[in-house]
Amino acid sequence: MAVTGASGFIGRHLVRRLVESGWQVRLLLRCDPNTAEWRDCPVQSVTGSLGDKAALERLVEGASAVIHVAGLIKATTRSGFFEVNRDGTDALARVVQRIAPQAHFVHLSSLAAREPLLSDYAASKRAGEDAALEVLGERVTVLRPPAVYGPGDRETLVFFQLARLRFVPLIGPANARVAMIHVHDLARLIERLTSTPPRGQVITAADARPEGYRWEEVMLAAARAVGRNKVRLAHVPLPLLRTVALLGDAGRLLGVAQMLNSQKLRELRHADWSVAPKELAQVPGWVSHFDLETGFADTVEWYRSCGWLPRLGR
Repeated sequence: MAVTGASGFIGRHLVRRLVESGWQVRLLLRCDPNTAEWRDCPVQSVTGSLGDKAALERLVEGASAVIHVAGLIKATTRSGFFEVNRDGTDALARVVQRIAPQAHFVHLSSLAAREPLLSDYAASKRAGEDAALEVLGERVTVLRPPAVYGPGDRETLVFFQLARLRFVPLIGPANARVAMIHVHDLARLIERLTSTPPRGQVITAADARPEGYRWEEVMLAAARAVGRNKVRLAHVPLPLLRTVALLGDAGRLLGVAQMLNSQKLRELRHADWSVAPKELAQVPGWVSHFDLETGFADTVEWYRSCGWLPRLGR
């Protein structure tokens, strides 16, 4: 089993899941492995990047499956996103086609790829899907996760920090729906796809609520998870959000990649991140173990154990 993106949030959990399931795992890493989640796991590593053809060849040689998790979520330019998310995927797919002709290719994309006009990130993820499918066709399964959360995630930590406030801000519109999934459930799903792949398909992951959650539900669940049962919700005025996003835009112009900018704001405020039945991954032997309440509780417990999120009153 060959894996890219092993040192990222999703990849760290996926590697441990694969090892615990009995897979022999080989990782593409820029440096020697030093990740707490799988530091003690018996993994092989290949030093290199998606731009290193020789490293990709060593990575996939003899692999029965290749899981491509690596991707860029922050960049200062459109070309920066496309260099990794499209061109890197294309390069890996071509090496798999030549070196590991029997390997199944699981490409972890993003639900954002469904709306490529929203942002450079979304467009680059869609382009990566197209590249993998064009090169490998039926040998590819494209999996689009929705919002992924869980232990170790720094990007969604901010929502739990906001949920500690007496007045909890709502960023998305009242009618918006966002599907979600706990990282442990996603890792289990990816592992199942290597064994029972729906080949040549683009499918979407979600928990037991593929129709998604309203922002109000998400933030109230986050508040309960941090121990604040009585909060007031307040929709943040769109002009204020746009002003904050402009600061992120300015950072991009100065060469500093920010998570919140005008493009990311368009993604956050998009009305429909739900998952239709025809899109939903239907994989034998897999169901989500976490709902929003249990998933958020698990995440907060980890944040606190690592000192990322103080208890209320501190």
